[in-house]
Amino acid sequence: MVLVQTRHLLLLIWNTIIKMDKKKAFKRSLLLMIVIATLLAGIPSCALLTKQPQAEVMPAIPEPLAQNLGYEILATHPHDPTCYTQGLVIDEGIFYESCGLYNRSTLRKVDPTTGVAQAESKLDASFFAEGLVLLEGKLYQLTWRENTGFVYDANTLEFLSTFHYQTEGWGLTTDGSALILSDGTNTLYWLDPGTMQVVRQVNVSYQGQSVEYLNELEFINGFIFANIYLTDTIVVVDPDDGSVVSLIDLTGLRPEQNQSIQGEVLNGIAYDSINDKLFLTGKNWASLYEIRLVHQNPSATATPQ
Repeated sequence: MVLVQTRHLLLLIWNTIIKMDKKKAFKRSLLLMIVIATLLAGIPSCALLTKQPQAEVMPAIPEPLAQNLGYEILATHPHDPTCYTQGLVIDEGIFYESCGLYNRSTLRKVDPTTGVAQAESKLDASFFAEGLVLLEGKLYQLTWRENTGFVYDANTLEFLSTFHYQTEGWGLTTDGSALILSDGTNTLYWLDPGTMQVVRQVNVSYQGQSVEYLNELEFINGFIFANIYLTDTIVVVDPDDGSVVSLIDLTGLRPEQNQSIQGEVLNGIAYDSINDKLFLTGKNWASLYEIRLVHQNPSATATPQ
């Protein structure tokens, strides 16, 4: 309303000015600019906008991280409940998933809207698939006790090669140059993707206590997020020294139908860094969740076991 009244006033002033002597053109122009500037200075900025400012969008990962974090569910997506999720990756809106168990292990390229596999590569019945990571157009997949990993073309899921490691294979992620592997202990290993040799390792601890059962991994904003097997807790690890800087309590996220089966726990972390979206799922879960982390009271956070 203020903007409409101002427009009418300006038109009235202009019509008055143009009737003046043409010799006063300079003074006329100067006067008009002064009037316009004076009027605009008194108009609230919101009156000059055609759209109201949008509400601030809260990031999926708070910065800085707090020691105690909870979650809010932003969206729920379908997930194939026959997949015993061992590794989860998202890239350009497509999920890649490693599904475990002997005689059932696969690598899948999954449509996020339906949860249906667009492509699939099956492992031999003697392999139990584990962690998964994408690096420079290649997917790297671990196996549990077979000391063998597989490399695939990310676009086609075509098998490219195998690699070997000395420990069990649990989770896998990357810092952009090395592969980072967990083996179910409190140790994380950095592997050179060219030679697959261990180039460094750290032991993970929380307040001086060793944190065991490190499982599925995701490297997010300079930190390693790790599922703790058989719990509802994710720990956030400083890769420099292995210290746990945050605990994420996911109590209540596990679907009711999976509660009575011990192994069907939270396992699967995927972070879309382009769109700042964090996704979680679990072994044989029928849903995949987009969540946002939130600060919570220290007493409400689970302790890693």
